[in-house]
Amino acid sequence: MDDSLLVARVVAQQDAAAFGELVRRHQSQVRNFLRKLTRDKDAADDLAQDAFLHAWDRLHTFVGHGTFIGWLLKVAYTTFLQAKRKSTRYQEILAQAGTENDAASATSATDEITDLDKFLAVLTAEERAVMILSYACGLSHREIGDATALPVGTVKSIIFRGKEKIRDSFGIEDHKYG
Repeated sequence: MDDSLLVARVVAQQDAAAFGELVRRHQSQVRNFLRKLTRDKDAADDLAQDAFLHAWDRLHTFVGHGTFIGWLLKVAYTTFLQAKRKSTRYQEILAQAGTENDAASATSATDEITDLDKFLAVLTAEERAVMILSYACGLSHREIGDATALPVGTVKSIIFRGKEKIRDSFGIEDHKYG
């Protein structure tokens, strides 16, 4: 059964099993997106749970334009922004995102700092979100615009500037492949 049919069942019948299937299908992508934004596994897992609770409450607003995962990532991003505004902890994490110590504390259990973590650390929270939605989640510019409430032209500019910032920060000169 595809996502839109599951959404219809949840909205029409408050079908918890159908919503559970949607969560099962998309929880990894939502958690990974939030982990890259927060750089804190535990906080990202908490935010993912909050995002799915918000999604349950707001599922009736999904009208089928775009993909369900695009809509769900918008809910996750909004949940992240709301939590960030409420907590100085998120502000401190983002303010120190460029330091090696923070990157090391936010990495996997092997304590290796990946190139991706280093690249994302030089970006602002908004740039990080747009780049992750584009490259890690595979959303179109329009879907990213919907998820972040940004115009498509702004999304394209953020992606361009983000790539330039990464290239400049790490001295990458040969970038004919993106």
